[in-house]
Amino acid sequence: MQIGIAELVVGATAVWRITHLLHSEDGPWDVLVRVRQLAGDGVWSKMFDCFYCVSVWVALPIALALGATFKTRVLLWPALSGAAILLERATTRSQQNAPLAEWHEEPEREVPEREDL
Repeated sequence: MQIGIAELVVGATAVWRITHLLHSEDGPWDVLVRVRQLAGDGVWSKMFDCFYCVSVWVALPIALALGATFKTRVLLWPALSGAAILLERATTRSQQNAPLAEWHEEPEREVPEREDL
């Protein structure tokens, strides 16, 4: 049994949605804020601060559910995480996504002609 495009798209958007919820949103009645506060300043807290890290762990159970074979599950795991990261980059405006270099062209200065003696 192979995974179809529809399942892949649904899986990727589900990973993005759950990851975004855990990483960036307060949740109803600030439940997720409290969960992040309970995580303290340790490893768990740092994991919630990193969208990439959260997406890896959210993608795991979804890859296990979608894949029929061990090989498919192993390949789906990073693929779903990567798709969620691409969706996050496409939907987020931040300084982090700014271009690495910008071109600024200075106006040309007029150089006075030299008179030969």
